[in-house]
Amino acid sequence: MDSATARDQALDAAETLFYGRGIQSVGMDDIRGASGVSLKRLYQLFPAKEQLVEAYLERRDVRWRGELAAYVEREPDAERRILAVFDWLQEWFGEEGFRGCAWINSYGELGARSERVTGQVRAHKAAFREYLAGLVADAGLPDALTGQLYLLAEGAMVTAGITGDARAGAEAREAARSLLAAR
Repeated sequence: MDSATARDQALDAAETLFYGRGIQSVGMDDIRGASGVSLKRLYQLFPAKEQLVEAYLERRDVRWRGELAAYVEREPDAERRILAVFDWLQEWFGEEGFRGCAWINSYGELGARSERVTGQVRAHKAAFREYLAGLVADAGLPDALTGQLYLLAEGAMVTAGITGDARAGAEAREAARSLLAAR
């Protein structure tokens, strides 16, 4: 098995296990068992579990933001793209196995002890906020809306993760619609 394949297999297993069970409850031996990558090879690729967590969050970030952007870009109207963010969130919240925001969950588990995890979480959240800022600017709306929309989206993520209710996305969308109408 080449390095890229072993790395991908380890990251696939890590994502499934870390997101599904929580980071602290999953050991490297669990990753070995789920990935088929030997423990020796795992530690060659990721000398510490913290590095595996960092790589998992980084890879998930690229995919998450790509899926969001692809969904939103289907909407031709610039202002409606903002609302499409909340539509996408609601769909994500309704997916089987949804356990909340991986970055919020990771920060809750390790943020106080891991600079690597904190760095990944902050980078992801900053990129999401910048994405919203771009949508707001493209729609010709005041930049002040960015923070409000960001907090609505983040609050919806936390609420949906805790309650398991996808309606948080629809409720946040309605609040976003009201903000846009009131501008």
